[in-house]
Amino acid sequence: MTMFVDRVVLHLQAGDGGHGCTSIHREKFKPFGGPDGGNGGHGGSVTLVVDPQVHTLLDFHFRPHVKAANGRGGAGSNRDGANGEDLVLAVPNGTVVQALDGTVLADMVGAGTTFEVARGGRGGRGNAALANARRRAPGFAELGEPGDKLDVVLELKSVADVGLVGFPSAGKSSLISVISAAKPKIADYPFTTLVPNLGVVRVDNHTFTVADVPGLIPGAASGKGLGLEFLRHIERCAVLVHVIDTATLELGRDPLADIDAIEAELDEYGGLAERPRLVALNKIDVPDGRTLAEMVRPDLEARGLRVFEISTATREGLRELEYAMAELVEAARAATPVAEPTRIVIRPAAVDEAGFTVEAEPDGSYTVRGARPERWVRQTNFDNDEAVGYLADRLARLGVEEKLAKAGAEPGDLVRIGDREFDWQPTLYAGVDFVPGVRGADQRLEDKATRASAAERLAARKARRQRPADEIEADATDDVE
Repeated sequence: MTMFVDRVVLHLQAGDGGHGCTSIHREKFKPFGGPDGGNGGHGGSVTLVVDPQVHTLLDFHFRPHVKAANGRGGAGSNRDGANGEDLVLAVPNGTVVQALDGTVLADMVGAGTTFEVARGGRGGRGNAALANARRRAPGFAELGEPGDKLDVVLELKSVADVGLVGFPSAGKSSLISVISAAKPKIADYPFTTLVPNLGVVRVDNHTFTVADVPGLIPGAASGKGLGLEFLRHIERCAVLVHVIDTATLELGRDPLADIDAIEAELDEYGGLAERPRLVALNKIDVPDGRTLAEMVRPDLEARGLRVFEISTATREGLRELEYAMAELVEAARAATPVAEPTRIVIRPAAVDEAGFTVEAEPDGSYTVRGARPERWVRQTNFDNDEAVGYLADRLARLGVEEKLAKAGAEPGDLVRIGDREFDWQPTLYAGVDFVPGVRGADQRLEDKATRASAAERLAARKARRQRPADEIEADATDDVE
């Protein structure tokens, strides 16, 4: 059984960056040749690209979990890790990429259109790249960043010039089968068409596409039947054609009532009021159908609609309808502005822009937000004291400590950067010229370890305040004596 899928939820995971390497070059008679740890490779990204050969989202329906390759870790002898391979996913023309909350991330129209939906993580630098005049042999390396992890919704909106709308069994599938090479399923029962059909029509030197939108019944725009699932496929259509069954035997059905019902659903869906309309009165090969078409034609023309009496069985009137559709399509194309080439706009950051903010939280903590501080925290190995000291220097040079002090932070306050939380302990010599000692260690952290922690000092203050009155009186007596 053929399946048509036009909406899927993708669970994306870009590749993680590889860790940098901590290595010291050693050889005979040269036990310490300097740092030679290589950098980690970047993680692979996930990119969507429009492929004209893809017409449905069926592949993603069965495989919704997508993960790109991770970057490889660096190695000694200045060997950098390999980058993770990017993952390119082919999607149909007209795919809309949305976040779970409905925010549109990209509207992909046109063959070759690409969109990087999940970016791979950066690879960490090895200790060879971190060495400088003061830190000649770093005893640490940066960790690789994790890749983006998110869920997105892919919705397919067919890219067609003409949309055929009407009640089930009105003859839309039959019409698209005789004016194009499309071969949809056709039968004499309602809801034969369960998926949109797309056909290409050529009239003289004009070529345009026609879409058959199934399942439009009263209440379709509010979720009844199949209409709500497929109404999105006529959003891009420049021309709408009402296909009306003039030979129906259902009670309460007539061409005027059918058009009013379909127009009510289109109005409720919204955004289609300005599209030009044509009316195709189908099945005039049936005697009663031709009679009814001749009766209602003056009323429809009085509404300003162009009416064509057709028969998909005998192909009567189809040529005139095709020319009318081609005329309106060409007019819509001429009114559409010429697409300009994409301009690359470069917006450099201001020279004095720090790129981070400090926010005071209601619970007394402080949150530092910014791309650089959060990235530095993710790349830090907190099991290595030298790496932690290097992070403190970078944050101090960026101005984080100064801004925390201006925001009212006190020593011992909780500071949050990314997914890490710290007890803020400002130092007088963080960020200045500091010459590290033993590799993998930081003397400043060792000195700080000898003093009481913020929690211990707070407990001591509370204990002093809660001393018994007799002890305080005795201390006062001793002072007098």
